[in-house]
Amino acid sequence: MEKIDIDTEMLESAASMLKAIAHPMRIAIIHILEEGDKKTVTEIHNLLDIEQSTTSHHLGILKDKGVLASKREGKNTFYFLKHESLKNIIACVSQCTVKA
Repeated sequence: MEKIDIDTEMLESAASMLKAIAHPMRIAIIHILEEGDKKTVTEIHNLLDIEQSTTSHHLGILKDKGVLASKREGKNTFYFLKHESLKNIIACVSQCTVKA
């Protein structure tokens, strides 16, 4: 059997991102942002009907783990998916949870 060359740093990064995504509210945030829209904390917390501080907490985790990026425009910070391919992960998980 031939050994596979594994980039452990890349795997650690991927695992860290998946751990960050693995929360219902964070999946909801990604779902909101998956259309390519940039949204502020206020817009996201209004859409999810959760506290702004809770929204900020989850956005911070997602940004820290490389799932989201942000851009400051004036007084607002807009959040968006850092990698378009993350939409595929959410779609895959959604398909796996559909009841037959």
